[in-house]
Amino acid sequence: TIQNDPEMADRVYIEPLLPDVVRRILELEKPDAILAGMGGQTALNIASELAHDGTLERLGIELIGSDLEAIDKAEDRNLFKKVCESIGLPVPQAIACDSIEEVLAAAEELGNWPLLVRPAFTLGGLGGGTVWNTGELVEVSSLGLRNSRIHQVLIEESILGWQEHEYEVMRDSNDNCIIVCTMENIDPMGVHTGESIVVAPQQSLSDRDHQHLRNCSLALIRELNISGGCNVQFAVNQSTGEIRVIEVNPRVSRSSALASKATGYPIARMAAKIAVGYTLDELPNPITGHGTTAAFEPTLDYCVVKIPRWPFDKFRTVDRTLGTSMKSTGEVMAIGRCFEEAFLKAWASLEVGHPHPRPLTRADESEGEGMSQRAQEPLAERTMVEWLEVATDRRMSAVIEAFRRGWSVERVHEVTRMTRWFLQRFANIAATEAEVTDCDAASPMLLDEDDLWRWKALGMSDAYICDALADFPATGFNALSSEAGETALMRRRHLFGIHPRYRMVDSCAAEFAATTPYYYSTYEGGQERGIDFIPKMEQRKKERVVVLGSGPIRIGQGIEFDYCCVHAVMAIRESGRDAIIINNNPETVSTDFDTSDRLYFEPITLECVTEVLLREQAHGILLQF
Repeated sequence: TIQNDPEMADRVYIEPLLPDVVRRILELEKPDAILAGMGGQTALNIASELAHDGTLERLGIELIGSDLEAIDKAEDRNLFKKVCESIGLPVPQAIACDSIEEVLAAAEELGNWPLLVRPAFTLGGLGGGTVWNTGELVEVSSLGLRNSRIHQVLIEESILGWQEHEYEVMRDSNDNCIIVCTMENIDPMGVHTGESIVVAPQQSLSDRDHQHLRNCSLALIRELNISGGCNVQFAVNQSTGEIRVIEVNPRVSRSSALASKATGYPIARMAAKIAVGYTLDELPNPITGHGTTAAFEPTLDYCVVKIPRWPFDKFRTVDRTLGTSMKSTGEVMAIGRCFEEAFLKAWASLEVGHPHPRPLTRADESEGEGMSQRAQEPLAERTMVEWLEVATDRRMSAVIEAFRRGWSVERVHEVTRMTRWFLQRFANIAATEAEVTDCDAASPMLLDEDDLWRWKALGMSDAYICDALADFPATGFNALSSEAGETALMRRRHLFGIHPRYRMVDSCAAEFAATTPYYYSTYEGGQERGIDFIPKMEQRKKERVVVLGSGPIRIGQGIEFDYCCVHAVMAIRESGRDAIIINNNPETVSTDFDTSDRLYFEPITLECVTEVLLREQAHGILLQF
């Protein structure tokens, strides 16, 4: 990783992340303070243990950012429950347990199944899960007690089916607080937020409900006395309006990385500055410059969708069920002017299976011998219903398939418990797909200009449109002839002058001037023709080199590829050229807006890369990393 480069710090230690090792380094270095909120749950646990055993006090080291009391109150399930109750915030009925005997007694007291097991001080929900009987309760709780740093689990009433909402909050030592980003999970409660498809900003809450959750988030971070960034998670019953506080992460997390890339607001950088004593009102907003401060709440005039990247393409026999423990290895993010556009761009970014939704067949059940024959047979209705009922990586495909087969929004909602607003958007994707399939044009070269504008504005890629136009052949869209495939449709689109517009991620919905070189593409609005060249093209003297990023983290392709991309960009810029990055991974350094001269948050597909190359009039492209 970039953080291991010698120039990233005055001294870098490559050592096991264990309390004893960190203690020896602290004794050697004798620092004034330690910042633990940037290293995830592992760093937080180590700092907490060193504070509790007296190491930090003995060495005179201050724990900055979130102090020990804030960490304990947020991570200890029993203390957190008491904090929420002290300020009148509702939490699920729950009992903290330190042994299997206490777990069994708690289950008997709560009285109803299913129950949720939540371990304290663990990463990614490790050792937790939803349990439906005593056997599962003992098995999951034993794992939770073993993995918890303080050997504690919370046995909690189930709120399966409620909607999950997240608020990314920033606070300084002067009690200035802002909401950096709101996020909404498409999957209902029961699926870890890291495993769920997440949308920013929230789409389905009323303003009154949003303001209520906003006030709850600010009250909670103030009561916990957290300085820096934190993530607050709520469950909302949209039928009754009831809410429950689920948890607070007193540190930066994967959600923080997503919120940073979704808004352009550098959460980790601001949190570090707050930890060393700065306040939000004295820090300039890095997006809009000195016109506003970091106390300015970002405003989004676009939609962001995150989809996790699961390793089931490598581990085909494992249980694909998604729950409160994470199984995904990475994630992708996409930006569009509407939900459908952002969702379809995120789907194309996953680089697994098909780059767009296709009608489900028996070949989607399993691979191997006879797959080509099974691709001719539609997926059985019974199997599709199972994929709708149980949260897996196949659920989104099943939702769109249900709408292809004429299911109503209400019927899909009854099976999946997904919010109706999102289901209406998926139904719109299926309806537009049917419109393309039923189109009179026999080939892409006969398509109408108005139809192309409408379909592109919804986020349909060239590959998706030509695949639907050919009625989704069993052999796949790649088998289409040159006159019927993706390049033919691109030629037709270019003939009409249909190219995407590139909008800036500026954190302020164009209310203030911004200079961030951070862009996303859209076909929405205006029907402006021609290539959207970069501003002042004729005045630019530097050569422009595009670097393709590595996309989502997956088995066999991790953060080391992003490390190479970042160093390639550094070398290009040092040589006096403009370096441009195309990538879609919100967890990486390459997608920081100040890493390159210009960043394009786009799927790494033929269509998207081609359009960026046309816009930039690039002199070269680096594909190696």
